[in-house]
Amino acid sequence: MEITLIIAGNLKKLRTERNLSLGQLSSLCGVSKVMLSQIEKGDTNPTINVLWKIANGLKVPYTALLDQPPDNTTVVKRSEIIEQDGDNEHYRIFCFYPNTPRRNFELFQLELDCGHKYDSIGHSEKSQEYILVSEGELTLNVNNNRYVLKKDDAIEFTASNKHSYYSSGNTTLKAVVINFYPV
Repeated sequence: MEITLIIAGNLKKLRTERNLSLGQLSSLCGVSKVMLSQIEKGDTNPTINVLWKIANGLKVPYTALLDQPPDNTTVVKRSEIIEQDGDNEHYRIFCFYPNTPRRNFELFQLELDCGHKYDSIGHSEKSQEYILVSEGELTLNVNNNRYVLKKDDAIEFTASNKHSYYSSGNTTLKAVVINFYPV
């Protein structure tokens, strides 16, 4: 990647992370607002001294403006995920993305054999669950309501209460489930 574009991306990222306008950054580093705008657009190649002024104004190392952004791409293969079973072998989940300090959701693939049911005790307070049916039919009972979802149907609900999944179709139910935990 061209250095001008690397600097442009890093400057914009650092400035927006700090919720600074171009004018505010200009005041902090002593570089004109016009020059900062040109740098962020990749229209100009700033001098070393200009980069030092910006780095000092942002209170970051000089190299923070020059470092190539990391590739945060992650591939998760189903074959490498440990299957988690429910109370019996008819309910299975595969966790593709667990909840982490940087990620306030979990993403699962759910499988429930035809004619079987799974009861969830509920999740943490204020949690939301999103389900997208990819195969089969789901009958979901939540908050004293019953919902029937077929292939390509989706639902969202507050997941802190008990809820149950029933594979009501003629084939194994497969669904993508996201559990979201608001901060």
